[in-house]
Amino acid sequence: MHTQLHDTATRTRAQTFSLPYRNNRWPNPLTLKNPERPPCRFNGLTLLTFLTLLTSFTATAGDLKPGDSFPALSEFKLEGNLPDTTKAKVVLVDFWASWCGPCKQSFPVMEELHKRFADRGLLIIAVNVDENRPSMEAFLKKNASSFTVVRDANQKLVEKAGISGMPTSFLIDHDGKVRFAHTGFRGAETKKKYEEEIETLLK
Repeated sequence: MHTQLHDTATRTRAQTFSLPYRNNRWPNPLTLKNPERPPCRFNGLTLLTFLTLLTSFTATAGDLKPGDSFPALSEFKLEGNLPDTTKAKVVLVDFWASWCGPCKQSFPVMEELHKRFADRGLLIIAVNVDENRPSMEAFLKKNASSFTVVRDANQKLVEKAGISGMPTSFLIDHDGKVRFAHTGFRGAETKKKYEEEIETLLK
């Protein structure tokens, strides 16, 4: 990497947890008096509305899109130890939060990917957006990982990337360019896409 880096669907809901991004902060729904439901819950919605929302979730991953340069992680004062990305062939950056249900499903898959591909040049960096560090630490005690986890305490990186739902992830190539982007996590479907995309980039 030349520059320092800078989807278990159900029949009733898409596996993306989305909340309003207000005042430059991602709110913790557990602390809201009347937390808004994520728009991926479709009780009473028409089928057309459902399909429209689902399409938007699967096709969008923040403001960044394939071909864009990923922001330099070192510029955002992230909590934790950032690894040297210049030696990685592929970097997977995943934005997550402790209150995100699909994130609990994605962590074991990322751990599996880390163990399978790390020796071939894959680097995984999970960026937490919790307002409170203890919330992140409690999540990690239940969802152990051996890949890198950092925290965007000031939420400047998540703002820069235009993240609109959790989890959102990007696969970045050796030149620091976004090659693939995912919003949400859909179990085996997403895992298969990760594997295929990583294999493509490691060739």
